[in-house]
Amino acid sequence: MKKFSVLFGLLLITIISGQKLQNIQSGEVLRYRIHYGILNAGTASLTTLKTTYQGQPHFYVKGYGRTTGAVRAFFKVEDNYESFINYNTGLPSFYVRDVKEGNYTQHFETTFNHNNQTLLLTDKEKNNTKSLNSVVGIQDMLSAFYYLRSLDSTELKTGSTRKLNIWIDDEMFPFQLRVVGTENVKTKFGSINCLKIIPQVISGRVFKDKEGVTLWVSNDRNHVPIAIKAELAVGSLKADIDFYSNVKYALNFTK
Repeated sequence: MKKFSVLFGLLLITIISGQKLQNIQSGEVLRYRIHYGILNAGTASLTTLKTTYQGQPHFYVKGYGRTTGAVRAFFKVEDNYESFINYNTGLPSFYVRDVKEGNYTQHFETTFNHNNQTLLLTDKEKNNTKSLNSVVGIQDMLSAFYYLRSLDSTELKTGSTRKLNIWIDDEMFPFQLRVVGTENVKTKFGSINCLKIIPQVISGRVFKDKEGVTLWVSNDRNHVPIAIKAELAVGSLKADIDFYSNVKYALNFTK
């Protein structure tokens, strides 16, 4: 069931941009219900708060995912992610990944220096810190999510492809997504028109193929993720929006 945390991670990283985070407002909350086949496997949430970090305006974003119900009885997951994202540049300044998945634990903290493309990585469990080279425009798993949401409709039109580099654990991964069209998606709130996006992922280890994940985001200025589905080597995982509040623009659900 480590695939649960993979899906939660994908829920966080399937989005990009490179501009002011003007489509997000402080106090926004997004929550998702995650299913593994017919089972309620877990929940994931994202909260956003406007704050100041190192004298600059930032969003403090927290992501949290956990298994629930019968799945939690045999595989306990508690995944915590935090990021301070510069409001004016959309780039991360500080990032935390603190996960507990069964007997596996990991706690990394990363400080980004975008002026000279370096970062400081601290392994809290091993109590050591090292300096590493980075690249221009690097994102973490949370900041990447909020970047896509700042793109306008001309940058997320059907057929467009977006690329970026994402810092995940202790290394950088090239990432790409492709907008393949629009589709109406049914939710507990009603139906909503969405952009259908295919993120490119690594095949073989967990997913059936490198395009085994599909994401649907609201086809409006919010670009709120509505649903995500991952075809796994065994079975499938799906996350659906379960709650939202303080979204900047009204979501146009229809009955």
